[in-house]
Amino acid sequence: MTEIIRIQNVPGAAEAVGAIIATSFHEQEISAWMIPSDDDRRQVMPPFFSMATESALVHGEVHATADMTAVAVWFHKGVEPLPEIPGRDARVAELAGPHAERIGRMGEEMDKRHPHEPHHYLAFLAVLPGHQRRRTGTRLLQGYHRGLDEAGIPAYLEASSTHSRRLYLRHGYQDLGDPIFMPGGPPMFPMWRPPNP
Repeated sequence: MTEIIRIQNVPGAAEAVGAIIATSFHEQEISAWMIPSDDDRRQVMPPFFSMATESALVHGEVHATADMTAVAVWFHKGVEPLPEIPGRDARVAELAGPHAERIGRMGEEMDKRHPHEPHHYLAFLAVLPGHQRRRTGTRLLQGYHRGLDEAGIPAYLEASSTHSRRLYLRHGYQDLGDPIFMPGGPPMFPMWRPPNP
């Protein structure tokens, strides 16, 4: 059983994590809604997720299995909003081209529903195809949740499918209001986990 490690903010780290997330999320309905073209998705998603990981390495933490087959990207959300990624809109426009509008729309809809009270935000939990259904994601969650419970800190996420929603329900998350619907796209499920000392 491979150990869980914390990814350090060193050159190449964000790109390595971004590639894992992009590969893991490639077939998801929300990914196909965001970037319908399969080829475009393969080009756009790695740098897009790398950009988000860059921010998490500064404003949160990133955990992974030592064999780099699974990653969890967390942000530490305080009373103030999370700092904006410098030049985010311009970077998204450059890397996503015609898909930037849908990426922006998804971000806006998610931001509207994001809780304001302090919590840790699970932006991405990704397990590479071929390594799924081996409880790897569960191990990443359990280790992090132990620390949150000891500190009395709640957690928030948006589940991107009914399958992932069921996983999070088993780990103490609860639905937080109605699903988020993208225009003509699949639902995402806002979920909140109170600390469980």
